[in-house]
Amino acid sequence: MFDKLSRSWGLVKASAAVLRSDKELMLFPVLSGLATLAVLATFVLPLFALRVFEHGIGLAGLLLAFVFYFCQYTVIVFFNCALVGAAMIRLGGGDPTLSDGLAAAKRRLPAILGYAAIAATVGVLLQSLKHKENNFLVRLLGSGLGAAWTLATFLVVPVLVSRDVGPIDALKQSVTLLKRTWGENAIGNVGIGAAFGLLTTLVAMIGVGLTFIALQSSVVLGIAVGVVCALGVLLLAVYQAALTGIYSAALYRYAVSHDVPDGFSGAQLAHAFEPKR
Repeated sequence: MFDKLSRSWGLVKASAAVLRSDKELMLFPVLSGLATLAVLATFVLPLFALRVFEHGIGLAGLLLAFVFYFCQYTVIVFFNCALVGAAMIRLGGGDPTLSDGLAAAKRRLPAILGYAAIAATVGVLLQSLKHKENNFLVRLLGSGLGAAWTLATFLVVPVLVSRDVGPIDALKQSVTLLKRTWGENAIGNVGIGAAFGLLTTLVAMIGVGLTFIALQSSVVLGIAVGVVCALGVLLLAVYQAALTGIYSAALYRYAVSHDVPDGFSGAQLAHAFEPKR
């Protein structure tokens, strides 16, 4: 376990070095977040104003949920593809711009829409399982299937960006790469999530404490401190998203060609791709 965590930390540091060399990559998660909030507001505000779910969800509610998931996944996958496309240019020694990443995503827009439809369908089904009332086993099954889906689709975005395939083939290739290489040992993915989860919790706790102390002196000062701390948490989320995109691009590139980008240790990547025993 210590070796796995050590390798994960090494991969995180190498990915961070790539991100430091091209901070523009952080713009993609920012744009994704803004677009996601716009889609959320477009759906949520009218639904609450019109009290659509006042008498339960029903078939119309499920249809609306599907449309909402489809729009959200389209936005998220599009900007993830833009991020990974730009990251692959950087890993190849190039100097990508924002427009380069967006162009890479636009070229794969039909496949992105197809995958968004699949992901939306799966998302609605998983949410219906995870929110099943008075049935703990069904909710547990939904959570387990959700985790399996996340693991199986981890390399879908790099596949969509790099290969001229449809969404179903991209899913199949993601699963194939997962089985053939690192199996269930998603070392870097888990490592990045755990590290940033802990860091975000610490920053949030410190922020709450500082805000409380500042409020004792002045309401304006307390609000200012709270805003700064909230921005710090958002910055961590943006950094994590960019880091995860770079990491997935590097892992995919090594999985298909065993090409080790600058800043990454070949031994580290080889261990990360060892099948589970």
